[in-house]
Amino acid sequence: MALQSPILEILQGFSKQGQQKSESEKDKAEIAQWTERAAQPNFAEPDALPSLDALLVPRTYLVGNYLTAADVAVYGALQPIFARLQPAQYHSYPSLSRYFDHIQSRPSVRKSAEALSPAFDLVRLDFSTAPPIERKALEAKKKEKPSKPAEKDAAPTSTPAAIESAVVKKAGGSEGKPPKTKEKKQGAAAEKDGKKTAADNGKATPAGAEDAGPPIPSMIDLRVGHIIDVKKHPDADSLYVEQIDFGEETGPRTVVSGLVNYIPIEQMQDKWLVGVCNLKPANMRGVKSFAMVLCATSKDGKEAGIEIIQPPPNSKPGDRIYFDGPDYQDKAPLSQLNPKKKIFETIQPGLTTLETREAAWVDPVTKTAHRIRTKEGVCLAPTLVGASLS
Repeated sequence: MALQSPILEILQGFSKQGQQKSESEKDKAEIAQWTERAAQPNFAEPDALPSLDALLVPRTYLVGNYLTAADVAVYGALQPIFARLQPAQYHSYPSLSRYFDHIQSRPSVRKSAEALSPAFDLVRLDFSTAPPIERKALEAKKKEKPSKPAEKDAAPTSTPAAIESAVVKKAGGSEGKPPKTKEKKQGAAAEKDGKKTAADNGKATPAGAEDAGPPIPSMIDLRVGHIIDVKKHPDADSLYVEQIDFGEETGPRTVVSGLVNYIPIEQMQDKWLVGVCNLKPANMRGVKSFAMVLCATSKDGKEAGIEIIQPPPNSKPGDRIYFDGPDYQDKAPLSQLNPKKKIFETIQPGLTTLETREAAWVDPVTKTAHRIRTKEGVCLAPTLVGASLS
């Protein structure tokens, strides 16, 4: 089926800018499938949106881990729909809304869209009015014994055909609960038999007594995050309000950061970062913040520079970040840091960047440096050496 204008026009504009990465034959086939699917008149009908939302829960992009023509085509099909939706409606599809807003905000997409205005004007989505996420309930659910997976064809997959199948099932009144993902099954099996270490598979072993004993760095839950939207705080000139993808089923977290005076908003867009994800949520001038962006502050003070700590290349949202060394790398973080025990405050003075710009915690007793890393590599500051991390 031929693509309709103006979707074809925005795709042509995107293609002229060149692809960001070389595509494998498998990726090319998936991109072609999605492009063809987006051309169908019923692609963005209301019945299809729940399936698209479910598919996008763990994803930033449709194919691989980078922007492709598939995302541009799907954005083109969704744009007239989202332009008409009210907040209460698009909040019903949190993952789809997050994905749409991220794609429309990408510089290459905006450049192509500007030539086609008003057909592809930026749609302003207000995430600050989204219903709050009950994270405690989610954590309790994760501790429950996994139930048997539903039918294989009821689970959302990455293929366009699966979405069409799910829509047909919904129309017939037969809906099944999506089964646990393959990655979760593998992770549960690894925890059960103890044959894999956290350093091998990027997952931590279960914690024993949650916060027994003195504070140690492995109690802090560090994860790879990806900023998909950033705006200035409506009531505080020095604060940003970011939507950060940490690879969670509940969608992006709202995070408030005091970086306005140190990092331009253009540099915050689409930024990959290290997030502290088990601090107690805090109210920041009327906006609740559910994590903290880990930053390096120059040893000469804030005015000399603040930089966001960067995860290694090939990172994905939600990748576990840990402190290397046998005493820490296999231990699971706490589900939430107890403010009364001041765990982060105790560890923070030892958080620094080494001469190599590598982020690390230096044990105040042994003076041993434990680098902050993922299974892909070590996290770095762009330029600062000897900086304090917080």
